[in-house]
Amino acid sequence: MAVHNGKVLHIGETSDLEELKGSKSRVIDCHGNTVLPGFNDAHCHFLAFAETLTCCSFSPKQVRSISDIQKNIQKFAQELPPETWIRVRAYDEFYLREKRHPTRWDLDKATSVHPVKLTHRSGNAHVLNSLAMAIVGISNETPEPPGAIIDRELSTGEPNGVLFGMGPHLSKIVPSMNDDDQNHGVKQAGQQLLSLGITSIQDASSQNDINRWKLFQQWKTNGDLRCRVKMMLGFEAFKSYRQRDFFHTLGRDQLGICGVKILLSETTGRLYPPQSELNEMVSEIHGSGFQVAIHAIEEPAVEAACTAFDYALQRFPGSDHRHRIEHCSVCPPHLSTKLASLGIMVATQPSFIYYNGDRYLRTVPGRQLEHLYPIATLMKNGIKVCGGSDCPVVPPDPMFGIYSAVSRMSETGETVLPEERIPPLEAIRMYTEHAAKASFEETIKGTIIKGKLADMVVLSSDPTKVPAEEIKAIKVEMTILNGDVVWEKMG
Repeated sequence: MAVHNGKVLHIGETSDLEELKGSKSRVIDCHGNTVLPGFNDAHCHFLAFAETLTCCSFSPKQVRSISDIQKNIQKFAQELPPETWIRVRAYDEFYLREKRHPTRWDLDKATSVHPVKLTHRSGNAHVLNSLAMAIVGISNETPEPPGAIIDRELSTGEPNGVLFGMGPHLSKIVPSMNDDDQNHGVKQAGQQLLSLGITSIQDASSQNDINRWKLFQQWKTNGDLRCRVKMMLGFEAFKSYRQRDFFHTLGRDQLGICGVKILLSETTGRLYPPQSELNEMVSEIHGSGFQVAIHAIEEPAVEAACTAFDYALQRFPGSDHRHRIEHCSVCPPHLSTKLASLGIMVATQPSFIYYNGDRYLRTVPGRQLEHLYPIATLMKNGIKVCGGSDCPVVPPDPMFGIYSAVSRMSETGETVLPEERIPPLEAIRMYTEHAAKASFEETIKGTIIKGKLADMVVLSSDPTKVPAEEIKAIKVEMTILNGDVVWEKMG
């Protein structure tokens, strides 16, 4: 393969390339290793990922009880001045000995002079201690924001510190990382993505706006984030974007807009936004010529998304819109057929099967479990399925996503719907060809073809030739972006 000016110039026999070599050409011998298109994470949250690298994790590997959480917070409190926020991520009540969420009073025992925000592994729940509750203004009289829940004591109605679906609300009040921590986290996150062979990401944060756009531009310009970025917009940001185009200082293959994200929540037991409002939102976005990406997890949300897409397409008929459902976790066959008829793509997270499979098998009701992440069924119906990590919910390693889609095995070796296994080549396409199509970029990346961008990953083994169990052990040897080696395994 010959590469020139960041693109694939020629593919053929080694002897064919001799005449293309110049005095400054670098010749890379891959020693028989496997070369694939650079991986494209079709659904991640980059800034949240960067933040996890600057704060402590209370993941199941780090803490196994509320007592462990308290002891760790106490250690942080001893090193920080009073009133300094303590932010910790990734706890999971399923793996705690007590099998429940910590409460404000549990956190108060660790510190009462530092505001504490404890974020669930999923990102959909948070726990605040009493000081943090006072700072953000949550009391007995505080009404729930639309689509959210403030958990309360049954006897008194007093908030117990556990909050569901309130991430966007808290983000407006709780201080974010300082500049030094943010810059450090972004550099680490950018380098980690390259080390995993990821050359493109699609940031699916519903809070993305003009300020986040400027941050991405800054990170790209400074070289802290070298991956190509497609950024979804939140609905409010979309409305302001229509008034004036965001200022581009980089090539659109480096940083661009990729659809509008709608967060369809069932946190309260009812859909938010409600169907009529969702219909109008989708119709407005679609009618403006933008791609729609709806966060929909369980069956009622997926069905509501289908209804909204159908409504919009009847008002404004059009093909090749590539509207998407993000996650599509529970999707019975009749909804899979409906998605296919509407031409909807699905961006799902196979790695969840590996990291959360044990929890699914014990907590997801039987009827839902029968249709959990039905990747094979979706593909058989002709739906283009792309793969993402939703990091930092789970690590962003595409090899674990490919392994999960092929094996349907959890971290402890339990099987989750083996009939939904797919062949390794199809799993690879989820993170390459299909991910590129999901952002309207299949003409420039996603496959290794003459004229396309020279974004590639060199792997230690061929995922299509090894037993399924060995896929997750495959390592990245080298990552090539725009024709440049941007990461290489040491030794």
